[in-house]
Amino acid sequence: MKVFFLSLIFITPLLCSSQNVILNLNNNWKFKQSTSSNYLPAKVPGSVHTDLLNNKLIPDPFFGSNGNQLYWIDSADWNYQLEFNIDNNKLFQKKNIDLIFDGLDTYADVYINNHLAITVNNMFRQWSINIKPFIVFGKNNLTIHFKSAKKYVDSIAVSNLPIVRPDNSRVYARKAQFQFGWDWGPTFIGAGIWKKVWIDGYDELSTNQKLQLKKDELNNSRKKEIKLIQQPDSNGVSFYFEKNGKPIYMKGANWIPASIFPGTLIKEDYLKLLVKAKDANMNMLRIWGGGIYESDDFYDLCDSMGIYVWQDFMFAGGMYPADKYFLENVKSEVKYQIERLRHHPCIVLWCGNNEIDEAWHNWGWQTQFNLHNEDSIKIWKEYKTLFKDSLAAWVNEFDGSRPYVSTSPQNGWGHNESFSEGDSHYWGLWWGLEDWEVFKNKTGRFVSEYGMQSMSNFSTIKTYTKESDRFLYSEAIKSHQKASDGFNKLNHYLTRYFIDSTSLSKLSLSDYTYLSQCMQAFILKNTITTHRNQSPRNMGTLLWQLNDCWPVTSWSIVDYSGAPKAAWYAVKRAYSNDADIKIDNIDRLNLLKNQPKFTLKITGEHSFSITSTCDAKYVYLTSDFGEYKLSDNYFDIKKGEIKNISIQNGNASDKIIKHLNVYSLNQFYYKNLIIKIH
Repeated sequence: MKVFFLSLIFITPLLCSSQNVILNLNNNWKFKQSTSSNYLPAKVPGSVHTDLLNNKLIPDPFFGSNGNQLYWIDSADWNYQLEFNIDNNKLFQKKNIDLIFDGLDTYADVYINNHLAITVNNMFRQWSINIKPFIVFGKNNLTIHFKSAKKYVDSIAVSNLPIVRPDNSRVYARKAQFQFGWDWGPTFIGAGIWKKVWIDGYDELSTNQKLQLKKDELNNSRKKEIKLIQQPDSNGVSFYFEKNGKPIYMKGANWIPASIFPGTLIKEDYLKLLVKAKDANMNMLRIWGGGIYESDDFYDLCDSMGIYVWQDFMFAGGMYPADKYFLENVKSEVKYQIERLRHHPCIVLWCGNNEIDEAWHNWGWQTQFNLHNEDSIKIWKEYKTLFKDSLAAWVNEFDGSRPYVSTSPQNGWGHNESFSEGDSHYWGLWWGLEDWEVFKNKTGRFVSEYGMQSMSNFSTIKTYTKESDRFLYSEAIKSHQKASDGFNKLNHYLTRYFIDSTSLSKLSLSDYTYLSQCMQAFILKNTITTHRNQSPRNMGTLLWQLNDCWPVTSWSIVDYSGAPKAAWYAVKRAYSNDADIKIDNIDRLNLLKNQPKFTLKITGEHSFSITSTCDAKYVYLTSDFGEYKLSDNYFDIKKGEIKNISIQNGNASDKIIKHLNVYSLNQFYYKNLIIKIH
């Protein structure tokens, strides 16, 4: 299991400018289930799942079908505790002493020396507590009692019967929605201290206030270069971004949290993935609304790398309440997040939610959840209150310089308006089992979601399976496919473009993995090419999705290990500035007839060349002796062409070259086609 932890900071007071004194409290935490008497070591930032794993109390949640055994964690209450010393007079004598949590997940009571200091209810807010009345000079005790978020929101849902809100009780929680399970992610609802904890002692301005003044200074001097243009034109209503009056074609992807346990991520994790986005010629990422507002590191890196950010607020796929209590909580969340982020030039758009407007009007929720007459009117009125009225006003109040759209997409993919105005999520491909060619006639003005699944890299599959599980549809493999009817949909496209059903049923898992990746690469490359060929009517294409939050069969083009799939290389080519990007084709019969022999030669300290005796497609280089980062992979090569490859994480040597496996679609057909291709 891949888990990263933030480096710990010693609990040592540091004297800040203007006499602020900071005490970091990220060390020496312990935790326990509330019904237990024994505390165990905990990592902060972190989560209860990773703390249980580190103490060997649960199996690897990612391995096999282990995750199905761990739902009990979500129904339990958990205590976290820290003993800390305030033995510095400069801190103790400050007029104000605040305890600050940058992130608590989610429902918790915080006690200082057995005094209830605050009750919290939002994962996305920073919580600041005046603890001066509760602390003593010397040893102090901090205890956090986390209530089960699952039980808490289930109880709210019961109290609101007979109304049942789409999608389920998770909509009552201001908590990362993907933790409740998604079609690419597991259900690990959990709890914990997922961001840093610290004490700020000050007489006048707090550290937060000083930081905000600096951010506002930056924000005021930030040039408002990027604008969203939505104007009537001959094709409907435009949707594109321009910089200093010049239109920009946006090429990018959707971003989901890089871990199901986001508190474990560090800057290097973000850097690796964002480099992958930049190297694939992307200039925009959409932060999807069912995850988290990302870390400061993420936005700092996007600023420095020239990657624009489409920022959803954290609402997705459900009808949220809009009572006074909920709205007050969300307003505080939005105020905090906008003030934290508005100085980042990378952010060019605030968006209210992911797919809720479309879902209400097109997914049959009224029938599914028995929402008719007054109930239906009430639910829709609350939607408009939250997303069309309140969020629009709050964005204007707390930012005022960026555009706001209430939902993405603005029209469902089954409606003609989705091709002529606003942004579009086109899922006729995949969910509708339509061919990629549909985009020739159904490309929207700005396509902000579309995609195709594939398996993880086989090296990643090995990390969550036993050798005996490495066959199609084993329990371990099925546990890592969360999409409804996912394998049947994958097989539909494999048989549509690549292989007959009889041959497909006989594939090994490794060959199925290879072919699924070729298919994803083929479809995304052709889809992007089709989108770009319709510029300037179409001015953006953001594929679903860049990354994964755990090792899984999904729409990602970079799997959870951080290794690119075949589609990453295809997207890199399709997003390049070359003018001659063309539609790809698969000639199965020709590939079967022509079997290549490859020659590899060392050409430099970090490079080698490859040639082929015939035209070869989707040439895949891999090794049984470790993952090599190659400048290109899954490429086509012409007979006699010299293809140069660089090794980015090692030297080119006879040993490496000798152990490189070279595979192609030609060889795949020769090996696996049982019946004749017509």
